[in-house]
Amino acid sequence: MPILHQMQDSGNCYKIRLAARQVGMPLTLLDYPLHGGGTRKPDFLSKNPNGRVPMLELDDGSCLPESGAILWYLSEGTQFQPADKWGRAQALQWMFFEQYSHEPYIAVARFWLGFAPKEELEKKRALVPEWHAKGNAALGVMETHLAANDWFAGDRYSIADIALYGYTHCAKDGGFDLALYPAVKRWLARVAAQPGHIPLSERW
Repeated sequence: MPILHQMQDSGNCYKIRLAARQVGMPLTLLDYPLHGGGTRKPDFLSKNPNGRVPMLELDDGSCLPESGAILWYLSEGTQFQPADKWGRAQALQWMFFEQYSHEPYIAVARFWLGFAPKEELEKKRALVPEWHAKGNAALGVMETHLAANDWFAGDRYSIADIALYGYTHCAKDGGFDLALYPAVKRWLARVAAQPGHIPLSERW
């Protein structure tokens, strides 16, 4: 059975658990404590020199890091990856947006404000306004799209939605007010209503 190297509270790892459940791929979860340093040890680094989770380890020993790449792998040949060329390009567009314009601010704010030791947060305190400004800008882009569309790639739920849901649904942990984004809130409810949906707290 494939092994997901993960941290339970990570939105990037949650995306993989959610997608795997919805495509019907059983996983074994191998957990790493948030501040335990396990991903920096030689055994892990031999599998992923970048020293980060999530990482999917397949039965043949192949290891695939990066949440977007794992989502693409899991969704290949399923209803969650658009079948047409334009739809796949749209999915990738939003997945790249999530990693470049969304996650670096919304996820980072969540980590530092919700999970980091207080003394370490104080060293980053001056960056909080920038995280909030750029995170809100990303939410604004999503709001504009969702005001006219139900989903992010074509006319159905896809891995693009899973990618963006991972950290958007818990953005309040980082100090973001989702009440300012009614179309985003309606989309969050649509995602949560999909068959096979699991909350961030649920394990495989």
